[in-house]
Amino acid sequence: MLSNQSKYAIRAVLYLAIHSDVKNKIGTKEIAEKIDIPAPFLAKTLQSLSKAKLIHSIKGPNGGFYLNKEDQKKNLLDIIECIDGLRKFNECFIGLPRCSDENPCAIHHVVKPFKESLIKELTTNTIEDFAKETQKGKSFIFLK
Repeated sequence: MLSNQSKYAIRAVLYLAIHSDVKNKIGTKEIAEKIDIPAPFLAKTLQSLSKAKLIHSIKGPNGGFYLNKEDQKKNLLDIIECIDGLRKFNECFIGLPRCSDENPCAIHHVVKPFKESLIKELTTNTIEDFAKETQKGKSFIFLK
């Protein structure tokens, strides 16, 4: 459902949420190595998130990417919207050009609650919430 770029963005943002702050900025190369994703691709992705003001970056020798307290309160759907847009959440799951409650595809009523629940979880839980679950060891963002 999500592009690789969105998946990488979420993993990178959660890594930043755990390991960075205003005083501790992290470079693309370090993030890419730690979460095992291609650095050039990640750099472009993080630049997009920074331009959208979802994360922060500083250029220069002591620069890098970081999340401040305000960034930590944002949600993952904002990240997905920045990278992929929300089109996939509104499309028919089996690819019909028109699908709605009034004109449902064969599995519309099965998929609709799943999509609604996913959107709700991605908007009501903050980046900080997901990061805390990872810090507690209840989830992970890379294989050890």
